[in-house]
Amino acid sequence: MYQRILVPVDGSATSGRGLEEAIRMARQSGGQLRLIHVIDELSMSLSMDAYSGFAGDWLGLLREGGQQVLQEAQDTVKAAGVPVDSVLLDNFSAPLHEHVNAEAARWNADLIVLGTHGRRGVGRALLGSSAEQVLRSASVPVLLLRSPEPPAAVPEPVEPAHVTVSLPSAALRVERV
Repeated sequence: MYQRILVPVDGSATSGRGLEEAIRMARQSGGQLRLIHVIDELSMSLSMDAYSGFAGDWLGLLREGGQQVLQEAQDTVKAAGVPVDSVLLDNFSAPLHEHVNAEAARWNADLIVLGTHGRRGVGRALLGSSAEQVLRSASVPVLLLRSPEPPAAVPEPVEPAHVTVSLPSAALRVERV
């Protein structure tokens, strides 16, 4: 059974799903978790683009946010009674999947558990898939958990209508019943 489970977290519902499963597995096996949050070039550039008018300490803000994500996830794991530690990486030397796999090797992880959006087609081609890149390059087993599908929209009930057509002018009259 898996004893050393690495869990990348980013604060999203999707990564939360991966965290929940990792907790469940660690409780069953008596294992431990290592949480990892990676600040890479993509997260840096996206945050700078989102707040282009702000000339502050981008890396400092991202580190602060990363620490908060890790602390919240760590509190969740501790509340479940599972041993846990965490690592914040902010090295821009490699893409996210390389940092995750390097940490798995450094820590001697048995398993990597992460959530994925499960995008297909154009969305996947345009956005890429960090989870897929981790999966393809990992030296340990990887468990991917798709984010829950949003509930299907239930169409609102339509009131029946009575349609009357009068000839020869073909005037159309709709009456609600």
